[in-house]
Amino acid sequence: MAEPSLPLDKDPRFKSELEEFDDNRPPYCLTFPEVKLLGIAGVGFFLDAYDLFIINPVATMLQYRLYGGHSLPTNLEGFLKAGANIGSVIGQFGFGYAADSLGRKAVYGKELMLIILATILSISTPTGTLSPNNCLIYLAMFRILLGIGVGGDYPMSASVTSDRSNLRKRGTMLAYIFSNQGWGSFVGSLATIIVLAIYKGAIEGRHEISKVDGVWRILVGLSLIPAFGTLYQRLTLPESNRYKASKTLKQLPDSQDDVDELKKDDGEPTAEVVEVEETVKHKAHFREFLTYFSEWRHAKILIGTCACWFLLDIAFYGINLNQNVVLQQIGFAGTTGSEWNRLFKIGVGNLIITALGFVPGYWATVLTIEILGRKWIQIQGFLIAALLLAVIAGKFHDLSKPAFIVCFALLQFFFNFGANTTTYCYPAEVFPTRFRASAHGMSAAAGKSGAIISALVFNTLSKNIGTPNVLWIFFGCCIAGAVFTLLLPEVKGRDPDVIFAAEIEEKRIAAGARK
Repeated sequence: MAEPSLPLDKDPRFKSELEEFDDNRPPYCLTFPEVKLLGIAGVGFFLDAYDLFIINPVATMLQYRLYGGHSLPTNLEGFLKAGANIGSVIGQFGFGYAADSLGRKAVYGKELMLIILATILSISTPTGTLSPNNCLIYLAMFRILLGIGVGGDYPMSASVTSDRSNLRKRGTMLAYIFSNQGWGSFVGSLATIIVLAIYKGAIEGRHEISKVDGVWRILVGLSLIPAFGTLYQRLTLPESNRYKASKTLKQLPDSQDDVDELKKDDGEPTAEVVEVEETVKHKAHFREFLTYFSEWRHAKILIGTCACWFLLDIAFYGINLNQNVVLQQIGFAGTTGSEWNRLFKIGVGNLIITALGFVPGYWATVLTIEILGRKWIQIQGFLIAALLLAVIAGKFHDLSKPAFIVCFALLQFFFNFGANTTTYCYPAEVFPTRFRASAHGMSAAAGKSGAIISALVFNTLSKNIGTPNVLWIFFGCCIAGAVFTLLLPEVKGRDPDVIFAAEIEEKRIAAGARK
């Protein structure tokens, strides 16, 4: 019989390349290799936020360029704003499965190439040739392609980071990566103000309103700088030791074909642990995935990560993809003054929202995630966000401007010091390496499905039942999200690969007892 393997937490094959640099400093104090990994993986989330949220000021600029300042057609506006999220669902499923089946190295960087291609095609929109409606359709189609790349970055960067992180710093590293969304939104708002300031003489001084065409193209094109700057690093990143070692773990076979595929020891198949010399492509990966999640103890966790992310994104994206409603309340909707003044006010309003809530919320999570744990942060984030939504919905027409700003800033803070961050961290930490990217992609795709629903129906619902009632729907989503979080275990200090190996050993012992 083969010699028993070491426990996975002691097995040197599962040691991260970064572990040797661990100097027992606080989790948020990073070493140089960790900072380098943060730069490689974090740029994807910087671009994610930048590209997804820049569409708000871009859509306003297209009103002046294509429709003489009038509102975009409701359906096309929804399609334009939902386009990147529609693509994200495809990218999250596809890249997540490919990362587990083919390996991280074989896939990582390809999603960034898609983002670069889609960005170049987006800024090529022929606004002077096509009709206004066709221009929006043209741009929306390439934003779907952009979304495939952005969506693919979710499971890719999450699995690459989790594979390489020390256990005691894993949550902090993931939170650092995800916090780049806050900086992406902040830089997007700041870039809008700066580029508009550059064009002030043409737009306001000479009344050349068509120059907004150049403004939005520059804003979209600026995202190419960090994308090109990181591409080479992603394409050349080596495979992690943890992923290689995960290929040595095999669940019990469920057919004779599985048995024949395994190595044998003295003529007998060793079905539980298969020793391999290098990473191989398993044709049976999908079957193994189904076998693993056919057990309720695993399925309920996947249901929990998918449901929480879905419910969170209905509320989070419902508000952030339609910030014009919020900007109206705080006096930065850009409804008065010259065209340039209107656009500039929207940019300043978005900057205020981002600075007050986005960035501080992400960093609160970075500093406390290894202390408070993911489950506590997620539940309190959902519940406090629900409370704030109830206040805004109940007093929507009565709140003073300062009170509204405070409530909305706190809402953004507890979205990000809460479920918006932890729903990303959870699937990267709770599932074993063998299925991590696939499960993360499914969870993220569930979230983007919620974002798509919000983008497509928010405007229509607001007109039909009123914005306060839509906010009450978001309130219900947050309460439900807190309930579904109860399906999830706390993952602080939890190594899913060790648990997976123990489960395989249990099955081996049970199978031996039945013989």
